[in-house]
Amino acid sequence: MRGKKRSHWFWRLLKVTLLLVLIAALLVGALAVYLQPACTREEGVVYGRRGSVDLTLDVVTPTAPNGRGILMLMSGSWKSKKGSFKRFLAAPLLRQGFTVFAVYHVSQPEVTIMQIVEDMHRAVRFVRTQAEAYGVDPDHLGVTGASSGGHLSLMLATGAGVGPLDPLDAVDQASSAVQAVGIFFPVTDLLNLGTSTENPGDGGPPIHYVKGFGPEAQDAEAWQRIGREVSPIYHVTADLPPVRVVHGDADTLTPLEQSLWFQNRCQAVGRSIELIVQPGKKHGWLTMIWDIRSMAAWFSTTLGAAG
Repeated sequence: MRGKKRSHWFWRLLKVTLLLVLIAALLVGALAVYLQPACTREEGVVYGRRGSVDLTLDVVTPTAPNGRGILMLMSGSWKSKKGSFKRFLAAPLLRQGFTVFAVYHVSQPEVTIMQIVEDMHRAVRFVRTQAEAYGVDPDHLGVTGASSGGHLSLMLATGAGVGPLDPLDAVDQASSAVQAVGIFFPVTDLLNLGTSTENPGDGGPPIHYVKGFGPEAQDAEAWQRIGREVSPIYHVTADLPPVRVVHGDADTLTPLEQSLWFQNRCQAVGRSIELIVQPGKKHGWLTMIWDIRSMAAWFSTTLGAAG
């Protein structure tokens, strides 16, 4: 009798285990499908030059484009690698119908961060002038990025406008304004690094990025000028486009205070931004794909649908 009971419970446990394994396999499969949406990708499109180096971007077009474009700045620590774009990073955006422009730049310290900012403006101008060819509205462009990509996105948001006074071509004559900025954990004030592990304690540049700001940055007086130039917080105006920031409150590299200070500055000029605080999250987290999903929904609402 006891043997029959043991056999009965064994088979029940086996069935439950197999069912759980099947459910897990289905969930993993569904997630894999979600993260690999159908799209086409044109790689290595040249949007400009920095010295002797071509500046490139990849154009990723969904199967059902909505007529809106998102520039995804492929930058971390102000370094960038051509071809590093992965489809899963933009899966929620592509599923919403956004055409994604994965933008690369020359890494610091090969070039200065100030030059990288200039090149990001060039990228927006290029996309705007080529918008019709890519099926997007030039007046409805968004930008996204994380860490230094977030910083560069805010530099676009706070320093957009017409091109150089001595334009090299038609691209330079276009505006680099973006209409929506959705980013993750950006540095906003390089002159006040607060509790960051990058704070040298003497008001100077971030410890591990000094060379990225050029040789002058090691001079205290020059750094005050340079740091202000590349800090979005000092360039906020009433023309700021809609901004959404996601930031973890356990980030020690770029502490949450950077986004809070930026939010306060925006409020001071009559602009509000949406700040989403993720409890316990550091400088990036495994479940960011869900935050990207909500960011995609925000872009859809903010940029609207074509038509």
